[in-house]
Amino acid sequence: MIPIDFKNKVALVTGVGDNDSFAWYIAKALQAAGARLVFACHPRVVGIVESFLSRDADRESRELPYGGGELKPEKVFACDASYDTMDDVPPEVKSDRRYAKFADYSIQGTIDAVGKEFGGIDILIHSIAFSREITKSAKETSRKGYMEAIGISAYSLTSMLRAAEPYMTGREGGACAVGLTYLGGEKVVPYYGGGMSTAKAALQIDAQQLASNLGPKNIRVNLISAGPYLSRAMRSIKPGEGEKTVEYAKSRSPLPRAIEPEEVANATAFLCSPLASAITGHILYVDCGYNVMGV
Repeated sequence: MIPIDFKNKVALVTGVGDNDSFAWYIAKALQAAGARLVFACHPRVVGIVESFLSRDADRESRELPYGGGELKPEKVFACDASYDTMDDVPPEVKSDRRYAKFADYSIQGTIDAVGKEFGGIDILIHSIAFSREITKSAKETSRKGYMEAIGISAYSLTSMLRAAEPYMTGREGGACAVGLTYLGGEKVVPYYGGGMSTAKAALQIDAQQLASNLGPKNIRVNLISAGPYLSRAMRSIKPGEGEKTVEYAKSRSPLPRAIEPEEVANATAFLCSPLASAITGHILYVDCGYNVMGV
């Protein structure tokens, strides 16, 4: 048996918002392999995530695969990927009661806090995407909405890795980052507008650029392009459309079924492991082959 062992590895998982997201399942897979987990969540959902991590009603969702115990990050940090530093935060946000209880929720502040407290970062998971105009077509998308989607969903990876470089350099066996993308960054997908498709396209070339920039420091950067998955986030975009998208992909994929979030988590664990030590700048499709089909 070829093992994947992340014992003593520090894994920062960003973008955790609930207990059925890819980020949640990825976190469980990493911890099942022995990683020390740290979460970075949007300030508005820190309390929600902490409740998922403690409520008896959600105990089953915390069970780790392979009999590994129960999901339990060592710390949950607040992080709003809109802001590189606290100097970028506007006054109205700083005074918002949902933000005011946190001293620093910028990317730089969060990365510095994690790197210093945990002595470095071996694994960084980027699971962040947002567009307030996602249901709008490209021609209806405002400049403000478009730029916001790209800034949060794509540029945040660059910002995080720039901040994390000192903490990921010199790690035993090297360090790695894995982000999540979607076929909507390459092809037109209905109800995936508002700048989100463009953001995913940007994320993909950014990941390749970052792989080149950080390779000399033995830091690998890869993406997983996951197939349609009916998460809470997807269900909230446009009621009923998420189900249609999943069924459409299921009926046309070479493997004629929907993906499972555990499959994305397992692929992520592989990319973070020594088994993928020569893989960087790559997009790994975990979509039952849907991306290869022309119709």
